[in-house]
Amino acid sequence: MNANLLPLIDYLDGLTCRAEIDELHSSLAALDISAEDLADHTRFSEKRYVRNLVRSTPLYHLLVLCWRPGQRSPIHNHAGSTCGVRVLRGVATETKFDRTPSGLLKPTGSFDLSAGQTTIGADDMTHQVSNLQAAGEDLVTLHVYSPPLLRMETFSLTDGTVGEYIVDTHEHIHGCGI
Repeated sequence: MNANLLPLIDYLDGLTCRAEIDELHSSLAALDISAEDLADHTRFSEKRYVRNLVRSTPLYHLLVLCWRPGQRSPIHNHAGSTCGVRVLRGVATETKFDRTPSGLLKPTGSFDLSAGQTTIGADDMTHQVSNLQAAGEDLVTLHVYSPPLLRMETFSLTDGTVGEYIVDTHEHIHGCGI
């Protein structure tokens, strides 16, 4: 384990219940870490973004996600989990959504996060993370899900359909995206 990750691991290993949003945000923001520090967990795919498991306990999953330009997550929430993200390399675009009276989603804002910046959310906060940068501009992000994100709702922009995605923990080992 990279020594620069140890303060976060110590915080996470000390959890006795779900991580609090403010504490998780502070722990991620205080890290002195780069993508190079986690090179052993950095794997990409041309087909979709890749989830690389760093550490797993009953109270959290710690992952490195790797994104080629043009790759994005589905529009989703975190259904019972607190999620913290720190950009390690590149620029992540996060788009947040609200539900309209008709049941459709509308974007409420998009913002770019550069290396060193963090974002946090929980439960019904609905968003999408994307790498919208030019060819050759890969994105590497560090994610904490507490408790582990095993199920999430996914959403469509074209209708009110709400899907469910069950995270297969073997995906993390094999490096598949959601």
